[in-house]
Parts: sequence; structure tokens; C-alpha cells
Amino acid sequence: MDTYDALLAAFGPQHWWPGETQLEIAVGAILTQNTSWTNVEKAIENLKQADMLDLARLRDVHPRTLARLIKPSGYFNIKAKRLKAFVDWTWEEFGGDLDAMFERDVRSLREDLLSVKGIGPETADSILLYAGGLPVFVVDAYTYRICRRHRLILEDATYDEIAEFFTDCLPEDVALYNEYHALLVVLGKTICKRRKPRCEVCPVRDLFDGAPELLEEDL
Repeated sequence: MDTYDALLAAFGPQHWWPGETQLEIAVGAILTQNTSWTNVEKAIENLKQADMLDLARLRDVHPRTLARLIKPSGYFNIKAKRLKAFVDWTWEEFGGDLDAMFERDVRSLREDLLSVKGIGPETADSILLYAGGLPVFVVDAYTYRICRRHRLILEDATYDEIAEFFTDCLPEDVALYNEYHALLVVLGKTICKRRKPRCEVCPVRDLFDGAPELLEEDL
């Protein structure tokens, strides 16, 4: 919590995840794989202009048409298939009712989400946390990098081990998990960069023992 407080004081609230509806947030979580959010915003705007942010329309749209609309997000043919797989699953399991989907037990829902082709742990947890308001902690490359450098995790720690590290150390609070992940992302983007990190201005540098452990490829 000291780390969280320091990050919040340094960066302020991040107001994540951008999106007006549960569906828009879920779509964004799928489209943001391997691309920047700026590109995702363009793709989502295309979907809005085409009146496609609707589960029935996404179910019925031809994959090529969907791919064309989400082209700004990159890997658009693959992402169109992943998006269609998610949408088809929501219809098969919940009749296209996201509210019913998020009423499910979070553990079993997560397992089922992970069975959908193209939905990995980070995407599944982003959907659960940001669209569903369910208490899961999202782990991404920034989280791994920051924790590894400060020796909070082993270098070979798995996604689930890192997520469990946070949930074990924090109260179960959806708003806290939401804001914490967003703050770790901004720290990773602006200061704890993959190459040439700016450790001298890191807002949490004095909260850990010793200097961050940087590997040769970090320098």
C-alpha cells in the first residue's frame, strides 16, 4: 500500500479503463493485444461509426467486414477471429447477456474465458476487472518488469503467481486493483522503461532495499 500511495501521489488517478459500456471495454481488451491504445481507439471509433458495438451485430457481421473496421488495431484478421470467438461464446453460454455473464462465480468464469480461443490471462482478467468489476488483479509486462527489478518476484514467476502476490498483499477491492494496475502501467511507460530506465526519478525508489536489479538488456 505504501507503493500504491506513492504512485498515486506521483501520477494521480488514471481513470481506467476507457469505455462507455461493458462491451466496449471487453472489445478494447481484446483489440489492445500487441498494439498501443491509440490504435485501439481508432478501431473502436470505426466500430461505433458502423453501429457495431452490439453483441448481436458483432455475432452476425462477416469476419472480413469486422476485420476491415478494426484494421487500425493491427493483426486485424486474427483479432477479428478472436473477437468473433468471444462474442459467439457469450451467446452460447449467456444468450448474449453480459450482466448474466458477470454474475457467475469469478473463478469458474475466468476458467471458461480462458477456454475461448485468443483469450489469454491478461485479456481475461482485463475483461473481468474493468468490464465486470470483479476482484482480479491484471498483470502485464510492466508489472512483471517493475516487480522483477525490485526483487519482489522470481525471474521465472508465472502470471498467476504474480497476480496472487498482489491479491495476497492487498485488501480485496476492485477499485484498488483497477487503479493499482493503471498506475503500474504509467510507471512502466514513463520511468521504469524496458531500456534505460529513469531510476533517479522513480517515485518508489526509496521503498525497497537496494538499487533496482537491471539486466544487461535493460541498459
